[in-house]
Amino acid sequence: MIVWINGAFGAGKTHTAHELQRRLPGSHVADPELLGFALRKTLPASDGDFQDLPLWRIMVRDSLIEGSRRTTGPVFVPMTLLRNDYFEEIVGGLRSAGVDVRHYALLTSRAELERRLKLRSGYVLGRILGRDETWGLQQLDRCLAALTRDEFGVHVDNTSRSLDEVVEWIAADLELTLQRPRLSPLRHQTRRIAVAARHIRL
Repeated sequence: MIVWINGAFGAGKTHTAHELQRRLPGSHVADPELLGFALRKTLPASDGDFQDLPLWRIMVRDSLIEGSRRTTGPVFVPMTLLRNDYFEEIVGGLRSAGVDVRHYALLTSRAELERRLKLRSGYVLGRILGRDETWGLQQLDRCLAALTRDEFGVHVDNTSRSLDEVVEWIAADLELTLQRPRLSPLRHQTRRIAVAARHIRL
């Protein structure tokens, strides 16, 4: 099973995927963004949105098909995907290949998304490492308009829900039994920092 976790930038896709993976031994997180950054560094004149590269969409689809065959547990995919044609090409392609794909869209208020993204961009270490959320802020209206459409699967409002509540709601909807408990507040924050640090793109 592939569980695609969609959402605007700052909605908590990556933290949700990694916490689901932590609480479900045998599961896996597959990050399509890594393929995009690899293509940017490999192909000439590829500084735009890597989702516009047909090769990226093919690589994501094919790698997820292979990944689903290599694990008995669910594969969690945190990735913003808004265009219907790209969604059909990747998610529709996975389903045509016989892969069970479940899709969740994390819906967060614009004010909360702005708060989260500005907190990131204002963080000194983030600026030193080149983490600029300006582009993400500019995409908020487009993201919110697209993700509220019915075709974007099950909507999960996480404006005021905690990460644990979102994870437990998704697991229950998937009929999966979480095998590990919640972390203590201190360990929870430590893990969030560690996950965020691993996803800083230089």
